[in-house]
Amino acid sequence: MEDELYDEFGNYVGPGLDNSSDEEEEEEEEEDEEDMDEFGEGAESRQDGEGGDGELALMDTNGVASTSIVLHEDKKYYPDMEEVYPGVNTVVLDEDAQGLDEPIIQPIRPKKFSTLLAEKELPTTRYTPEFLTTLMETPTLLRNVCVMGALHHGKTLLMDLLIQQTQESPWDPAKEVRYTDTRKDEQERALSIKSTPVSLVLEDTRGKSFLLNLLDTPGMANFSDEVSAALRACDGALLVVDAVEGVMMQTERLIKRALQEQLPIALVINKVDRLILELKLPPADAYYKLKHTIEEVNVCIERHTPNALVKRPQRISPELGNVAFASAIHGWCFSLGSFSALYASYHNLSNSFDTAEFSKRLWGNAYFDESTRSFRKKPPHPDADRSFVQFILEPLYKIYSHTLGEDAPELTAVLRELGVRVRREDLHLDPKPLLKLVLSKFFGPATGLVDSLVNHVPSPVAAAAMKVELLYVGAQDSEAAVAMKSCDPRGPLMLHVVKLYSAPDGESFQAFGRIYSGTVSAGQSVRVLGEAYTLEDEEDMAVREVTGLSVGQGRYRLEVSRARPGNWVLLEGVDGPINKTATLTEVRGNDEAAIFRPLAFDMPPVLKLAVEPLNPAELPKMVESLRKIRKSYPAVQTKVEESGEHVVLGTGELYLDCIMHDLRHLHASLEVKVADPVVSFCETVRETSSLRCFAETPNKQNQLHMIAEPLEAGLAKDIEAGAVSTDWDRRAVGDFFHSKYGWDLLTARNIWAFGPDKQGPNVLINDTMPSEVDQRLLDGVKDSIVQGFQWGCREGPLCDEPIRNVKFKILDATIATEPVHRGGGQVIPTARRVAYSAFLLATPQLMEPYFKVEVQCPADCVDAIHLVLQRRRGHVKEDRPKPGTPFYTVEAYLPAIDSFGFETDLRAYTQGQAFCTQVFDHWKEVPGDPLDREVVLHPLEPAPINSLARDFMVKTRRRKGLSEDVMISKYFDAEMLQSVANQQAEAAAAEMVGMNGGAGIGYY
Repeated sequence: MEDELYDEFGNYVGPGLDNSSDEEEEEEEEEDEEDMDEFGEGAESRQDGEGGDGELALMDTNGVASTSIVLHEDKKYYPDMEEVYPGVNTVVLDEDAQGLDEPIIQPIRPKKFSTLLAEKELPTTRYTPEFLTTLMETPTLLRNVCVMGALHHGKTLLMDLLIQQTQESPWDPAKEVRYTDTRKDEQERALSIKSTPVSLVLEDTRGKSFLLNLLDTPGMANFSDEVSAALRACDGALLVVDAVEGVMMQTERLIKRALQEQLPIALVINKVDRLILELKLPPADAYYKLKHTIEEVNVCIERHTPNALVKRPQRISPELGNVAFASAIHGWCFSLGSFSALYASYHNLSNSFDTAEFSKRLWGNAYFDESTRSFRKKPPHPDADRSFVQFILEPLYKIYSHTLGEDAPELTAVLRELGVRVRREDLHLDPKPLLKLVLSKFFGPATGLVDSLVNHVPSPVAAAAMKVELLYVGAQDSEAAVAMKSCDPRGPLMLHVVKLYSAPDGESFQAFGRIYSGTVSAGQSVRVLGEAYTLEDEEDMAVREVTGLSVGQGRYRLEVSRARPGNWVLLEGVDGPINKTATLTEVRGNDEAAIFRPLAFDMPPVLKLAVEPLNPAELPKMVESLRKIRKSYPAVQTKVEESGEHVVLGTGELYLDCIMHDLRHLHASLEVKVADPVVSFCETVRETSSLRCFAETPNKQNQLHMIAEPLEAGLAKDIEAGAVSTDWDRRAVGDFFHSKYGWDLLTARNIWAFGPDKQGPNVLINDTMPSEVDQRLLDGVKDSIVQGFQWGCREGPLCDEPIRNVKFKILDATIATEPVHRGGGQVIPTARRVAYSAFLLATPQLMEPYFKVEVQCPADCVDAIHLVLQRRRGHVKEDRPKPGTPFYTVEAYLPAIDSFGFETDLRAYTQGQAFCTQVFDHWKEVPGDPLDREVVLHPLEPAPINSLARDFMVKTRRRKGLSEDVMISKYFDAEMLQSVANQQAEAAAAEMVGMNGGAGIGYY
């Protein structure tokens, strides 16, 4: 019977069983009792307090006990936390990885990169701010001057000398304040990095007050872009020259730059104390040294004056009043006129003594005859000294010797005789502060320097016409130009922004500019016209409100409500759309206003540095900081390579080092990884294209034929310097090329464009025959061909570097008659491709930048300098002794790619006795053939000299993420490739392939 209850597999198939039984009910009751025992007595009491029956019942949503089946995992065995602790929130934290020495909440750390003074720390000046603003309303009493000079020639200390005269509280004579070095790193490095504007009210020898707007500029050659920006806003230049070092290479470059801006130059021969204390020259020899320095300056001015044969060069001479002598470290400065006034006041001859006539006889071959009490051009006796030596240098030498060599009682008697009052405790100071204290009291304020600037630098009213004609690109007879030439405060607002200064927090910028016409005030809305703005294309234009207006005072800003023409101002709130320079004008009216010319620099940025953030998430932060770097440094360039790396281009190692400091600390607090520095290259050709190259558009409707050949020597520099422009009339352009370079007039008048930009060092010529090519159709695609040509010149085929010194000729063209078939999308890439093919068939070469190096050192270090240069592919141009000094000057040329660490090596080999200056000078071809595939490059080994071109090209292409070799299939059509192959076969058959003859195409 039991067998019928189960099937053959053992499964129960009998009648149904009861679902419940008494035994099962008892078991369930026992399990419930065990579960409830786990809550404990406290849980039972809480449940009882809530109205429970001692068990945790399963309740439905209405609070009624549920009889539905509940799975084991859904059963509620314990009360929720909210039920146990009502109103309490629980927060689950991750594991604390913060160290015990780090605070939980980081304190706010303000950035301290600036020495700008707070409002409560402002110094008390000898004049009121109201008096300064009153002088700002009178442009004839203004002088806008750029203070420039070579490194460590004393520009900043000379500014300290002038600034100290305007402040009530005396400065500590034992300290060098360097008032215009407003950055912490400037103070630490003891050199200026940024130019600093200062507006000072100073008196001349007659006691008349003038407002001198002075711009202290860096002397380091790397920061010459700051000088270029400063000269734009100035009407004159104050050149500071070391009395011992004389005219150096950087000094000559600054003179050339000032003359290009057509600015008058005044000279200050600084550090005259070195002739007395360091070289210990006799007074007569010191005179010859000073005279030689002045003549060096005059030679440089004559050499670099534009159109010197037409325009008479400026002459620098003490008797003309444009030369002053100074020792800024000892606190004195004088001119011949101020020293004459000093004699007149000492002898109480102010009314009966003609100081102007006396000063004319204090320089040159002028001798004082004591027997006749008159001046002569010939010495009255063989031992007679010149008047400059007798009346100026000998008293100066005596003051130095008495101050340094006598005891306090004797010095007191000497100083009392000179009319100098010094406190008794000051007589026991160290020699340097004592000299500064005595000499500054003896010479008094630098009125002679003020006379020199007032008499030889024109006021903004007198210089306005020249500045507008030189800088304004608009019509010279327009309403804005006429108002600017007359400094009309009621005319339309025209303000030229030449530079942006970073705020102390590194987040915003103040725009520094000069007002040419109109009046600007705080709260005024202005139109900001960028460098790309034209009357036809107004895209680079924005409207901003001037939220703040101030005048630079070195370490603080003086707020003003408005400013009129001729003044310098710092504007807040307008920096957003400004990249380098800008033009500000009124929002309404003055619709025909054009812009001022963008800045041009004499030292291009050729050193490259690739940067990336250590934390990839901070890439947007770094990109924003690079944008601020472009605003802060006038000559810096940033770009993104094909490989995605961000590249910063600068003028020198120190320049890049300052940029990296600002990138890491000032504009953003982030860690940045830096690659090894490299340089920019250029691509050029040696010969004319071996074949007539052609390329078809993708739609097969257009065809261009072109060849490439090298430009004449010197032509690229003339184009970059602005000696010729495509904006000129065709006849004027033709006459320039015909007269200077012997070009055919027809060819010269058919120049289409320069590349890669408006003043680029490459030329595109339309050399087609009107009888063979429809000129009307060709002119219709001219803009597209020019764009393709400039695109190709911007990124050459060898390694995506700019093309230089190449002439491209269009020999033939087939243009579709239908406009739809000759659009820019068809013609532009075709023009670029045919330019590349013509370039590659003209024996392409790489060019590298070369620096001109000037080293000043003792005579026994010259051999060591030769050795250091030879190790870096450099060569010495000249070494010569410096007249009147124990130094030698070595001039040499050094490849920029081998210049990294050169100064460090130089100091090591000369025990720190050599001083070096490096500036960009020229481009030169790299030895070797960049397309020679037979060259084997070994890793971690320097390439041989004759393989450098190949080495540089391959490494540059790898760095940019390009293929290792140039792929000719990208630039040559099938028919063009066949022509190249045929020529190669013919050359091989004739056995005329040589190292120079066919190497340009033999490696393809």
